[in-house]
Amino acid sequence: MPSEDRSNRHIIGDARDLLNDGWDLLMVAHPPCTRLCNSGVRWLGERNLWAELDEAAALFSAFWNAPIERICIENPVMHKHAKARIVNYQPFAQSVQPWQFGHGETKRTCFWLKNLPPLVPTNVVDGREQRVFRMVPGPDRWKERSRFYPGIAAAMADQWGGYAEEACTVAGLDLV
Repeated sequence: MPSEDRSNRHIIGDARDLLNDGWDLLMVAHPPCTRLCNSGVRWLGERNLWAELDEAAALFSAFWNAPIERICIENPVMHKHAKARIVNYQPFAQSVQPWQFGHGETKRTCFWLKNLPPLVPTNVVDGREQRVFRMVPGPDRWKERSRFYPGIAAAMADQWGGYAEEACTVAGLDLV
């Protein structure tokens, strides 16, 4: 999908086509969670969404098994059918809440981590609004529910950015 800000630093296409391009820093992946997450498991049989589950699990598997040294995959808690379909599945390493990173909301987010330490909360704030859970139905509900919190992204950059600097130093490159 195109980026909302029309950035020219956004690749449109299937990320799997890029996973073997020699990435040497780290990858943070945000695959669609609609068919993988616990909250949607009831619809699999009722609406016959098994093929969509298989595709979602294949994408998660491609990210998890990519030839990249450090990986973080963000998703909610998964149901047993998703876990069974993911190649080399391992339980998530950490779960965080937006209120731990400056946003007064609840929305449990899990991280599957490979060669990365868990994030340390940076700005614990009051407020435990369930904004995402209580969103009214509408055409953009899926997009609003899937937004990633800037405070968590900033913590990733601050706490994991050193790995990029380290890789560049070892390779004799300047990090711009």
